[in-house]
Amino acid sequence: MAGARLRRRTVLAGAPALLVGCSDGGSDRPAAASSQPSLDELDLTDWEVVRAQFALDPELAHFAAYVLASHPVPVRAAVERWRDAFEADPAAAVAGELEHDDEVRAAAAGYLGVDAAEIALTGSTTMGLGLVYHGLALRPGDHVLTTTHDFYSTHEALRLAAARGGAEVEQVALYDDPATASADEVTGRLAAAIRPATRVVALTWVHSNTGVKLPVRAMADAVAAANAGRADADRAILVLDAVHGLGADAARPRDLGCDVFVSGTHKWLFGPRGTGLVWAAAGAGVVVAPTIPSFTAPSFVNWLTGDDQPSPFGVGNTPGGYQAFEHRWAATEAFAFHQAIGPDRVAARTQELATRLKDGLADVGGVRLVTPRDPGLSAGLVCVEVARGDPSELVRQLRDARIVASLTPYRETYVRFGTSIVTTPDQVDAAVEAVAELTR
Repeated sequence: MAGARLRRRTVLAGAPALLVGCSDGGSDRPAAASSQPSLDELDLTDWEVVRAQFALDPELAHFAAYVLASHPVPVRAAVERWRDAFEADPAAAVAGELEHDDEVRAAAAGYLGVDAAEIALTGSTTMGLGLVYHGLALRPGDHVLTTTHDFYSTHEALRLAAARGGAEVEQVALYDDPATASADEVTGRLAAAIRPATRVVALTWVHSNTGVKLPVRAMADAVAAANAGRADADRAILVLDAVHGLGADAARPRDLGCDVFVSGTHKWLFGPRGTGLVWAAAGAGVVVAPTIPSFTAPSFVNWLTGDDQPSPFGVGNTPGGYQAFEHRWAATEAFAFHQAIGPDRVAARTQELATRLKDGLADVGGVRLVTPRDPGLSAGLVCVEVARGDPSELVRQLRDARIVASLTPYRETYVRFGTSIVTTPDQVDAAVEAVAELTR
């Protein structure tokens, strides 16, 4: 009887006192500094106003800002407010943990066009991929399909999960030359590789080694066609590493047709460093079992009462333990910032600058454009191969010329640029001129 009373009381209250160290204090969001203008007071139709929200070195052209984002003013201010609240009274600050997590879920759900209960909060794309793939009940004979173009985080998470369950992982090439890849080619190669035993299709929305943006909707349709007539237990689910699409492309998970959408928020969204999310459609969420204990009801309450109530995907797959809450809870402002600018406008700006950069670099002698020029097959990443010289040396020389680029962390190393809301047309032209000068 006592357990039943405890269960009803804690579930109805969200179990706040039990899950935050028995604190008996409540917590409101810390007040915003009065000196900070609200988003409504900013003219975010002006790209210079948008850029002014970042504290990036103005002497540099930041074509690698997406690697680990600089925080815009609203996010930076939120991190500082939460940090100050924790420094002043950590017990009171953490008392609202569940409420503030839900605020982040609600902001993410509004941006993605999904149900907040379907969103788990993580620390990065890599963490999200690990949670998803290790949460699947892979068995001997199961086939896991991925590509040669995916990053280490996908390949290694799949290797570890498959080794534990006895499944087979296959990597297929979706294209031979990224610059000439076509939607029909990549979709056809994927469809041909799906087997009756395929249980997982692991894809990356935008390849960080080539800049190719996959036609995910068409590929999801190919997976759906393969699933036709299969029993639920035999369905293949499509898991998408979306980190170089979220914030750079306006398509939402349901537009893409994927079953699971995994992303960090500290890249193109310019969200707080060390934050991420996993969204799973209802049918896919039930097959991803939690791998790290959640500190939320009903999981925590089950431990207290002996019950075995299932958790919704979002809270059940959000790892428990104390987090860098000042960063996690500031993610709400990152989604609000992008919503205020307009996701379609952000995507159009990113694509406009990427096209300008590709067009310019394609005319530079000794430089081969790796990324497709077709805007439908690329986003903000632009990769090039240099005919002579070490790519890492070129990146160093570009920095000396105040152009910040990066290298692709793969066996084939390319020079990589990323256009975004913090770059300008003039900076794009300066980057093209700098590459031309350094490769003469």
